Amino acid sequence: MDAAECDKLSDGIASPLWMFWKRRRYMVVLMTFLGYFNVYSLRVNLSVAIVAMTEPRLIVLSNGTVSYQPEFDWSSSVQGYVLSSFFYGYLLTQVLGGYLSNRFGGTNVFGVGIGGTALLTLLTPVAATAGVGWLIVIRILEGMLEGVTFPCGHAIWSCWAPPSERSRMSTIAFTGAFAGTVATMPLSGFIADRWGWEWVFYFFGVVACGWYIAWIAIIRRSPEDDYRITHGEKKFILQTLDTTEAATDKVQHPWREMFTSKAVISMSIASFTEDWGYYTLLTGLPTFLKTVLNFDLKQSGLLSALPYLAMGILLSSSGYVADWLQIRNYLTTSQVRKYFTCGGFLVQLICMLVGALALSPLPTITCVTIAVGFGGVAWTGYLVNPLDLSPKSAGVLMGISNGFATFAGVISPIVSGYITTNNGEDEWRLVFYIAAGIYVVGTIVYWVWSSGELQPWSIEVRERKNKVTE
Repeated sequence: MDAAECDKLSDGIASPLWMFWKRRRYMVVLMTFLGYFNVYSLRVNLSVAIVAMTEPRLIVLSNGTVSYQPEFDWSSSVQGYVLSSFFYGYLLTQVLGGYLSNRFGGTNVFGVGIGGTALLTLLTPVAATAGVGWLIVIRILEGMLEGVTFPCGHAIWSCWAPPSERSRMSTIAFTGAFAGTVATMPLSGFIADRWGWEWVFYFFGVVACGWYIAWIAIIRRSPEDDYRITHGEKKFILQTLDTTEAATDKVQHPWREMFTSKAVISMSIASFTEDWGYYTLLTGLPTFLKTVLNFDLKQSGLLSALPYLAMGILLSSSGYVADWLQIRNYLTTSQVRKYFTCGGFLVQLICMLVGALALSPLPTITCVTIAVGFGGVAWTGYLVNPLDLSPKSAGVLMGISNGFATFAGVISPIVSGYITTNNGEDEWRLVFYIAAGIYVVGTIVYWVWSSGELQPWSIEVRERKNKVTE
């Protein structure tokens, strides 16, 4: 269906655009945005809290002796394992999340994943006090629950997002991840400094529980299941998606073809590339700012949030630009995916190198902010890509690529922890150089192998062939 036909159908929706709450697909976007906000607030709060948990504090012994000791005397390598443990569980449920979203509905699995993580977050202080092993177990379980959220997001858009709005709807929702990071970094620093590190987990756990209650009350699996949706909006969504019914649990995914497709492999490598740089900074930036650039806890929390503010702004704006370029036929979908992904990687590569060479407050923070910010541009390319290749398999495809990318989340904090045992400048330079080298590989592979077209092995192409032969 072309842009003119989409506009004609869209005009049939009764409510004006500014009354977004009466357009159900926009309510799905808003609530999914808030869902990803909570996903990342529950994920990154430990990155700031662990600084407070391990920094020396005043201890007065019973005999009157005064000393400074950390509450948790963990080495940098142990902290690396704690910070990376989340991704052990996160890795396990990526493809499973895509499968479950087809069977039980993306919205249902998405909500349970975040609600369950919220409950475990409330238990984190107890687990940490019991021992580092218990804390790692809690984080692994949290990772398993959050592992379903991005595959489920793509399953949600396969039911709710018209192709002409696909980039903007998905990227606006994904912006919630960075809004959550931006809010959580400084707020965690403030809460830890004012009330103690335990309240970092209590606060964000309660907020996420409140979101889950609202989610199950407001959001439905598909337009057909939503009794609040208007007939015009339902018709618009279903006709632009070229379907008359929602995705069912009887979808048969072409597993072998998906795992061997160059387009899927390139998308997975691009995901790994971005996640390596992203999680290296996400888990290590507060420590880097405090130990190398000598910022205090509250300052490091605030400055750690700046790159993710830039990423959120660029991600949401890039989605609109990507849709506009396609609707106006200035670029094909494949070109949009390549230019946005590889362009974002190249800017990140340059900034990582410059930041590593400078390694002083103003230029390094500026370079890190730009580098992370342009990750939002890259997300508009490779992260939306599963919906291009096969919408009905988008959740599983996202699980495959995000599952591979999760290895970056597992490995990068450990690598950084071992490299930065003394938190020296040369050690942190090496961390930046490794990230820059990975960006080079990701840029080349995605440019050569990626595609934005419906794949020959996709469920949609197979269904069309079956209709022709009938």
